[in-house]
Amino acid sequence: MGLLNNSLLLRGRLRHAAATAAAAGRRGVATSTEEYMRRNYANNVSEYNTVFGSLTAQRRHYLLRYAYDDMILDGVQPVRDTFHNLIVGTMKGSRLQDAFYFRDQMREMGLQPDVNLYNFMISTCGKCKNSDAAIMLLEEMKAHGVKLKGETYICLLNALAATGRTDQVYAIVRDMTAAGLGLNKFCYAGLITTFKNKTPTTEETMPKILEFVQQSKGWKNVERVSNDSAENIMMNVTEEELYNLPTAEYVHRRGFVSKQMTIYHVATHACADLKSKETLEVLLDMVTKDGFTYDAFIVMQALRCYLRCGDIDSAVKTFEEYTSSKFPPGELCVTLAEGAMIGHTPRGMQLAQETLEKMTSMNFFLNPKMGTDLLLAASGEKTGGYTTANYIWDLMQNRKITPALPAVEAYYKGLKEREIPSDDPRLLNVSRVLDNLNIRFGPRRNRNTQT
Repeated sequence: MGLLNNSLLLRGRLRHAAATAAAAGRRGVATSTEEYMRRNYANNVSEYNTVFGSLTAQRRHYLLRYAYDDMILDGVQPVRDTFHNLIVGTMKGSRLQDAFYFRDQMREMGLQPDVNLYNFMISTCGKCKNSDAAIMLLEEMKAHGVKLKGETYICLLNALAATGRTDQVYAIVRDMTAAGLGLNKFCYAGLITTFKNKTPTTEETMPKILEFVQQSKGWKNVERVSNDSAENIMMNVTEEELYNLPTAEYVHRRGFVSKQMTIYHVATHACADLKSKETLEVLLDMVTKDGFTYDAFIVMQALRCYLRCGDIDSAVKTFEEYTSSKFPPGELCVTLAEGAMIGHTPRGMQLAQETLEKMTSMNFFLNPKMGTDLLLAASGEKTGGYTTANYIWDLMQNRKITPALPAVEAYYKGLKEREIPSDDPRLLNVSRVLDNLNIRFGPRRNRNTQT
């Protein structure tokens, strides 16, 4: 796949020149047929569909338009499945502008978007926190006679929940009721998310969340159409991802998420985000009374909430109780270590260091995202020996993993603030890595900031 990515990037830079040559009838002059076939990565619609699926699986969503441009330049005619692949890729990558671009391309080729495709686009609106675009798509569906289904209403509800617009969300609930549809657990999840995201937070926020949790216990199945579910399964889209639930990235992890506890997942996540320890403890008690056992996701949210509230004792107790009978996922250890570093207290930094050392002894290895997040957190320490930040850096260096640019910048700044000789090997190494990252990503980041 490295060859594919390099080819896409190279052809992306040359695509305008290739188009000009094609218009002038000179494409054959630029390269022989044999040379063209050697460097082309797809030759028909089936192969291009495979390429789009591969790019999505690799999370290289930014290359989808490059590949699509190449498809058009090659004279390969997209079909309906092509656009479904592309728009699912934009949804997974939260690339709303690209989603609308592919929608427009689809129409230009005489293909009308169907309800499943609209569902994916509305979901993308939620990921990008653009409720206006979601409402526009709803009006568009009605104008083109596309019939809304239960899944569409839930996509809309959760997309609008991302911006905390209670008026719009309640309007969708009324529309569902008028259509003879009941509310299911994903609808109640959206209602909880709406109040979590509503600003400013008021005294009714947490009681409302508890109220929706209680109401959800009598939820009824929304009308389902088997073709919708089959489409999502085929596209490897879970309900949690389609509806933008906080469990979406963990749902494939065996034993990490119990799907029976969706409402509790969303509610405890809201407690962590809103720093409401009191509501969290009410929810944890409800979980026990309902006969459930905490899964890893709920424990993770409990840790986040306690640590964000400065309650290290409760976080440690929760972690130890869970790990006394289960082998902890790496994410739990990282959550404990990262949260312990909030405020950079001596006790918190010591707990973070000890947790990371235990992770290492259990052969847990940091991936680039975990390492970057931890290094960013540790690099904010203004006093002390900077041992935790140094330890995280060394762990990543030993695995030949380079953190993201912001984390390296923060770590370098922290080193420079200490009395370290200018020829110190660690400082020189970090400086070299930082220079390389600035060469590769600095200008691009600046352009994104300007736009």
